[in-house]
Amino acid sequence: MTGIRLTAPAPGWAIDADVVVVGSGVAGLTTALRCAAAGLATVVVTKARLDDGSTRWAQGGIAAALGEGDTPEQHLDDTLVAGAGLCDETAVRTLVTEGPDAVRRLIETGAHFDTTDAGDIALTREGGHHRRRIAHAGGDATGAEISRALVEAVRSAALHTVENALVLDLLTDAEGRTAGVTLHVMGEGQHDGVGAVHAPAVVLATGGMGQVFSATTNPPVSTGDGVALALRAGAEVSDLEFVQFHPTVLFLGSDSEGQQPLVSEAVRGEGAHLVDASGTRFMVGQHELAELAPRDIVAKAITRQTHLQGTEHMYLDARHFGAGMWEQRFPTILAACRSHGIDPVTEPIPVAPAAHYASGGVRTDLRGRTTVPGLYACGEVACTGVHGANRLASNSLLEGLVFAERIAADVVADVTRSGRQRAEAVTATGRAPVPLLTAESRTEIQRIMTRGAGVIRSADSLAAAAQELEALQRRASDAADAEVDGPKDAVPGVEAWEATNLLLVSRVLVAAARQREETRGCHWREDRPDRDDAEWRRHLVVRLAPDRGPVVHRTDDSAFPPVRPGDSADFAVPTSPPNHPADAPEEP
Repeated sequence: MTGIRLTAPAPGWAIDADVVVVGSGVAGLTTALRCAAAGLATVVVTKARLDDGSTRWAQGGIAAALGEGDTPEQHLDDTLVAGAGLCDETAVRTLVTEGPDAVRRLIETGAHFDTTDAGDIALTREGGHHRRRIAHAGGDATGAEISRALVEAVRSAALHTVENALVLDLLTDAEGRTAGVTLHVMGEGQHDGVGAVHAPAVVLATGGMGQVFSATTNPPVSTGDGVALALRAGAEVSDLEFVQFHPTVLFLGSDSEGQQPLVSEAVRGEGAHLVDASGTRFMVGQHELAELAPRDIVAKAITRQTHLQGTEHMYLDARHFGAGMWEQRFPTILAACRSHGIDPVTEPIPVAPAAHYASGGVRTDLRGRTTVPGLYACGEVACTGVHGANRLASNSLLEGLVFAERIAADVVADVTRSGRQRAEAVTATGRAPVPLLTAESRTEIQRIMTRGAGVIRSADSLAAAAQELEALQRRASDAADAEVDGPKDAVPGVEAWEATNLLLVSRVLVAAARQREETRGCHWREDRPDRDDAEWRRHLVVRLAPDRGPVVHRTDDSAFPPVRPGDSADFAVPTSPPNHPADAPEEP
């Protein structure tokens, strides 16, 4: 344990459970449903409403070898290529092998995917895939449909949920094992203010950290809370330098900030072309898959063209689709474009890269276990080794689904072995509180990160970012040490906690990016333009020192070290999840 916590009031109320799941996307709700179906007392904590996480914003779909002629081995090959030499092959094999059945269980839970006239699941292609293996729903509203089905199942099962709750810190027992979390409930609800959920198992499924950048496809709640909590609790994170910038985000102007409309990769999968202002296709000849190259390659090509031509964006041309196809296949994207005065039926769409997905996160093994006993991580907050240096399109929903089932199996087995003994949580008041930032610091952090650690990075830009972030940290520390009353929003509260979390994950990301002196996947160093397998085909693992500074360690090779002493990197886990809703009549 680091002995570090957020500055916050002591919990004024508490809930007891067997497991608390933090997050309500595909990873969190799947874990919760599986745990509850196996008879565990399960609590779901979510930052907004149950359906307000990142999952519902997913457009393209979920990748799995479901089509005729496709195989898990082919899916594995595409994933390994996209990951640029840093995927853990065992983790990828787990994903692609267990993925098809996990999708079928999701359908049993109530998710409805688009089908062909013959009644089969309709499949499309996206970047990096050599086959049609992307299942989608509502044309381009896959995430919304998955979220709807899982939320409905959670409500039907009457799971204990705490909405509008920002998780703060991990609670541990005297031996350093997980004993629950502290959280702050915003506004009216079952509880208000700071409280706690006491449980021997905590599953982080908090999504991403896209809000560290000025422009992102992530919702406003994606402020890296799970990664920050894990770091303060002493867990290791890995590969945080690999932030995927989605190549085709609707360009709304150079001064546009916050969540930006995504133009799904599936649009290119159906035949749209990337062009410059003159209508010239610039991806042809740059990669065998042209517009369907992996995302890092397309994002770099768009950025390179904008620099060469002195513009701020390129265009995605899908006018040849016609009105009918746009309205049937991509109604969400069509509506978003038209709401901003652009009609894809009659004109090309202006697009530019924006922060989209964190390929790294809290380091886990194949059971979702972190380096802190009792703490699990799943979905975008986790680093399972599946994505390597660059996530393959539409593997994110699948990863959340597959590893959620694996986590549930391990939690059930662990609680069963321990006989539901719940250790007494050691009070967190003795741990060193982190000085809080003001709400205005959020925008400052985002601009620092966009300038210094965005699509293109260099030693100089990263050093400048590190210096500016450190100045923010010192400013907050100096104010706290001097016991000076700061602005109103520097006192404990949601905006201050979020800004403080953003600063922590930004500092760790920049520290890792400075050390990785090469270009690999979605980490693009313009001063180190080549991939260097001899020196850098390995991972950067980061933990937090007691002085709150990041300590970066480079692994000896591309394999992750085990999260538990004595464990091997590859081990057997249950290949089927605990009783899922279809096996338990009492549960939906």
